[in-house]
Formats: sequence, C-alpha cells, structure tokens
Amino acid sequence: MYPIEIVQPMKEELTDNGFKELLSKDEVENQLNQSGTTLVVINSVCGCSAGTARPGVLMAVANASKRPDFLATSFAGFDNDAVQTLRTHMMPYPPSSPSVALFKNGQLVHFIERHQIEGRSAQMIANNLISAFNEFCN
Repeated sequence: MYPIEIVQPMKEELTDNGFKELLSKDEVENQLNQSGTTLVVINSVCGCSAGTARPGVLMAVANASKRPDFLATSFAGFDNDAVQTLRTHMMPYPPSSPSVALFKNGQLVHFIERHQIEGRSAQMIANNLISAFNEFCN
C-alpha cells in the first residue's frame, strides 16, 4: 500500500474536479447499481496516470457535449477493496492501472486499458472518451 502523502495529491487531481471517491466494496456496488452512466477512473502512481490518463479524462469531461451522470474514482494500491470490486465488474479485462471504464446502468460499455494509455497523448484519450460519451451518455 502506498503512503497517503504520495497518493493524496493524485487523488485530489480528480476529486477536486468532481470525481467521487469509491473507497469500499459497498460504495462501488451502490454506485454501479444507480441508473445512468458512471465514468470510473482506476487511478495510479505510474507516470502515464499523471502524463496522460488523468489529464485526458479531465479534458474529456470538461469538453464533452454529453457527459456521464456520475464521475467516480478509486486508487490502485491504496483503495484495495474498492479496486478489487471494480475489477470484477470490468471482466473479462485483466487488472489494469491506470484504466478508465464507462458503465451504463451497471454494465461495462467502454474500457480503456493501461496499454491503450501508454504512449498516447491526453488529447487522444480525451477524444476516445468523448466518442464513448456521445454513444452511451444522454
């Protein structure tokens, strides 16, 4: 488990921009049981999180004409119960952090794995997400 001093600024990059932290199994289940669309970011300490994943997600949310109903995040290597529960909902994809998932009425409809984040620009990630928002969000 990472020290809070390392994790907190990375969490705040999302929570200061409207993302709700999912810290437990119950919080994950309650969120995914809501009607509508939920964007979930599995945040991490790796460089691609800071370099492109978090900035790309924030760019997408800020610039999309259609947005998810809910924004949520959990931190890999820190919010262990929540991340483990999220990953069961992200099957058949293998564990991946960072990663970004879009759920509609509790069902996974779009997923960006770490290998799709590495080497891509924040703008490319934002464009990917905006396309998914246009398809699945109201």
